Amino acid sequence: MQSFRGQALSWELKDGVVELALHREPNNELGSMALAEAEKFADSLDQLSRTAHALIIYSTLPSGFSAGADLRELYQRSQNVQPVETIRIVRDQLERTHRVLNAIDASPLITIAALHGIVFGGGFELALTCDLMIADKTARFCFPELRLGLIPGWGGIPRLKRDLGNAVVRDLLLTGRSLNAIKVQQVGLVSQVVAEGESLRVARATAAQLGKFDRHTAVTAKKFIKPIPYDELRQEIDLFCELFTHPAVDAGLRKFVESTAAQPYLP
Repeated sequence: MQSFRGQALSWELKDGVVELALHREPNNELGSMALAEAEKFADSLDQLSRTAHALIIYSTLPSGFSAGADLRELYQRSQNVQPVETIRIVRDQLERTHRVLNAIDASPLITIAALHGIVFGGGFELALTCDLMIADKTARFCFPELRLGLIPGWGGIPRLKRDLGNAVVRDLLLTGRSLNAIKVQQVGLVSQVVAEGESLRVARATAAQLGKFDRHTAVTAKKFIKPIPYDELRQEIDLFCELFTHPAVDAGLRKFVESTAAQPYLP
């Protein structure tokens, strides 16, 4: 499938570059609908990789890249069921999401995240699967899960540890504070910071440049410098499921769902 138009995301292959666009109002919350469409994309990656050399992931929404998991949906699905069933639902969603993100992480395509605005929680974790992050000056990065009594569950911890020093990893995970694009570039996570509204244009120019190089060499280099921490990713799922049973999580999710703030996910 070389193109697809869904309710939460769409993709198209053109001139050797796959562009995956997120476009679910209001803030690209990643819930069951987005996951089902993302699974279609993951299933198409092998075919797309036969003729493409690069993948760009970006958002069409002015608010930013993604606010992360659809917490309202997650809370609603956890109500009125037994704890054992809740954990089964959560684990199933985590394992399905990990399969999608691992497929992007391991893809032979050179992957580029074009970022702006909010890059929070699961949105941050999606960006971390990419080989390159290009962020405009409005981008802000955060793992707010701590406020819900949780840790990132979509591979954020192992991928952060792969790419950053432990001091920065601890700061992001334990404080829940956000970092701007300049700070994230300084610690080595973002490869380029560009002017507001320019991240997609620069990502496209970068993808075009990548097409000039030998594909086999690029794939070999990527495998060498970007190992996928599968064991730690599985451990993260177990830890998330264990934490989800704690009363603090239910209270945190309820507070989020009942909030009347325009952007309750902001730290």
